[in-house]
Amino acid sequence: MSSFALLLGALVLGYLFARREWMPAHAPSVLNAWVIRIALPALVLVQIPRIPFAPELAFAAFGPWVVAIGACLVIPLLGRLLAWDRSRTGAVLLTCGLGNTAFMGLPMTQALFGPQAVGTAVIADQLGSFMALSTLGVIVAAVFSGQSVRAGAIARRVLLFPPFGALIIALLVALTPGWPSWLETVLDRLAETLTPVALFTVGFQMRFGDAWRLRQPIAAGLAWKLLLAPLCVLGFALLFGIDGELRDVTITQSAMAPMITAGIMAADARLEPPLATAMLAVGISLSLISVPVWFLLL
Repeated sequence: MSSFALLLGALVLGYLFARREWMPAHAPSVLNAWVIRIALPALVLVQIPRIPFAPELAFAAFGPWVVAIGACLVIPLLGRLLAWDRSRTGAVLLTCGLGNTAFMGLPMTQALFGPQAVGTAVIADQLGSFMALSTLGVIVAAVFSGQSVRAGAIARRVLLFPPFGALIIALLVALTPGWPSWLETVLDRLAETLTPVALFTVGFQMRFGDAWRLRQPIAAGLAWKLLLAPLCVLGFALLFGIDGELRDVTITQSAMAPMITAGIMAADARLEPPLATAMLAVGISLSLISVPVWFLLL
């Protein structure tokens, strides 16, 4: 209950601060820098060495790729049927093919499953969602906006992303006895800031103004992201014989709201920015209900 109170409270506070203009408009860029460059790397560094690695953990990374690749198959077909232009199709594909497995996924995983499950959620985020964003997401944004795709730019984006560097270090540390106790304590304290800061930032950026006007693409995209995509991941879990907490964490991560970074990428590529912003706001709001429902069903 306390974890959900923190989750909802941080979201509401962020939304309230934005509406009341109690913080400058550029505040999210500062808070995002803290999350991406300090809190999330600290979480990766401290949690990954604690995971007892097993081959089946690859399924945690596999889940978000099912969502992303499935979206690349489903959304363009849906766009043709509904007569969407390239800009709208690209916006829906980017936002609903990539999940908010860090800012929303990690706090919600901790609230639903407990802190011992966060390591699995980190694998889903870093090797799943982030890798898909940095490769497939970049390609989608370029193709649907008419830009060129360069392999060097994609590789550089992946290698220079701070949480990815932290992941490499954490995997190496996992082969050793681990961090010194004093350093582990420091990393734990920094990692604890991720939940309130990330969720406050999400709330600060939520915009609902165009939601009703764009209800058709929003409904179509979120039907995939919040319902059909996690259902596909569940099907693969049954096929591969994956069960228990690994299955449940992977599916709930796959059911998370659209990724904020993907929405920003869509807006930067001029892929119908109002739709990308509204998709994030509606998707985040609905996921506060749909993700716990998935947890209860599992």
